[in-house]
Amino acid sequence: MTQTVKDSPLAGDLDAPAPASPKRWWILAIIAIAQLMVVLDATIVNIALPSAQADLGFSDGNRQWIVTAYALAFASLLLLGGRIADLFGRKPAFLVGVVGFAVASALGGAATGFGMLVAARALQGVFGALLAPAALSLLNTTFTDARERARAFSVYGAIAGAGGAVGLLLGGLLTDALDWRWTLYVNVAIAVVAFAGGWILLGNHRDAANSKLDVPGTVLVAGGLFSLVYGFSNAETHDWDSPQTWGFLIAGGLLLVAFSWWQTRAAHPLLPLRVLLDRNRAASFLAVLISGGGMFGVFLFLTYYLQLNLGFSPTKTGVAFLPMVGALMVTAQLGTTVLLPRIGPKAVIPLGFAVAVAGMAWLTGIGLDTHYASGVLPQLVVIGLGLGLVMPSAMQLATGGVAAEDAGVASATVNAMQQVGGSIGTALLNTLAASAASDYLAGKDATSKLVQAQATIESYTTAFWWSAGLFAAGAVIALLLYRRGAHQPDPEGAQVVHM
Repeated sequence: MTQTVKDSPLAGDLDAPAPASPKRWWILAIIAIAQLMVVLDATIVNIALPSAQADLGFSDGNRQWIVTAYALAFASLLLLGGRIADLFGRKPAFLVGVVGFAVASALGGAATGFGMLVAARALQGVFGALLAPAALSLLNTTFTDARERARAFSVYGAIAGAGGAVGLLLGGLLTDALDWRWTLYVNVAIAVVAFAGGWILLGNHRDAANSKLDVPGTVLVAGGLFSLVYGFSNAETHDWDSPQTWGFLIAGGLLLVAFSWWQTRAAHPLLPLRVLLDRNRAASFLAVLISGGGMFGVFLFLTYYLQLNLGFSPTKTGVAFLPMVGALMVTAQLGTTVLLPRIGPKAVIPLGFAVAVAGMAWLTGIGLDTHYASGVLPQLVVIGLGLGLVMPSAMQLATGGVAAEDAGVASATVNAMQQVGGSIGTALLNTLAASAASDYLAGKDATSKLVQAQATIESYTTAFWWSAGLFAAGAVIALLLYRRGAHQPDPEGAQVVHM
């Protein structure tokens, strides 16, 4: 039998809010550092790939596996990582995740061949899947005051949204100044700080210590997420009608349906359906999924445009994204601490998506002779302002109010949505961009450099239009699903007593 604390005869002092940790802002700093390490690794290696390829001698066809290996391991194991944090404690999960991520990064930096580098990237994904949900659930349980929690989530959400751009900048700086291997070695230095801070500052509490690991659920969801991400990854290198694409996508869908069915019958479900059934929380998961997919239209294709068409160096490309990061951080703070408590998510998150739509649509005006200051910079700022209203607010709503024993798995679901959204967005936008370039070249002189350059512009603008479409769909979904009224979270979360 399960009762809320307020209905339980054992409630007593449990009704009082948990005292705030005096170390909470230092804990936020450590969590932010660890989260930045995980998020930036999705893009920091991208800029270094040409150098790594030249050094290790692998083919263009194999290059995608440096990125895909990380995404596959990370996405497929996130829910397991979140549940491990709930069952065995968030501090050990956090510390083991940090150490494992650092070791995997060191192995990748020391790679002597393609196989070793891919294995190291996959291992990064494994430990990232343990670290990321532990970090987010620690944030949710450390900040007990609603206003302070909103401020903490504005920081965390800004990092989650802007980490990709920071990765591009740091990757460019390290590759230009040192060597591609330092895009991996840098994680060791970050991990030392995160581990030392976590060891000193974090307390340990096992909120789901009396539960057991749902092994069938773990196998089903890991297999489903793996197949889904693998299928979309194959769509980048194979046709959509290839069995390696649609076969894995169908298998992934069936496994996730089976997982959902099993969660209604398991004694100790990996992802309790109570986590998903709240309207605001479900809408937030979808908002994170959609924003994760659409953001790749900014990072991936704008990176190509800046480097290949405008001639930017890797470092200059990273710097070019910084105004977007700054704008995102401003509205992250404004959205979570001012707007969300006053006017609610039904206004804030659709507004953020709408602003991002305007920025992406504006960005489609790029051409061969576009100047960054007039044709890229203002659009990036607008996109950053919009995403700053969406990402932190959605993450706060997705993890707030869950039972303490579910904090890890709710946090893992947020990370999984962002990762799967990114994989889906990358595959879809790559395919649509390639088709647009082929259609443009049809009937034209494909040997002309001017025609080829214009074809690449056509591919980029097509990707930007589709990203704008994704954000528009996010605005409509958010407007329909979110409940009316200002968001007033229970500062204690939904504490639960088992009888």
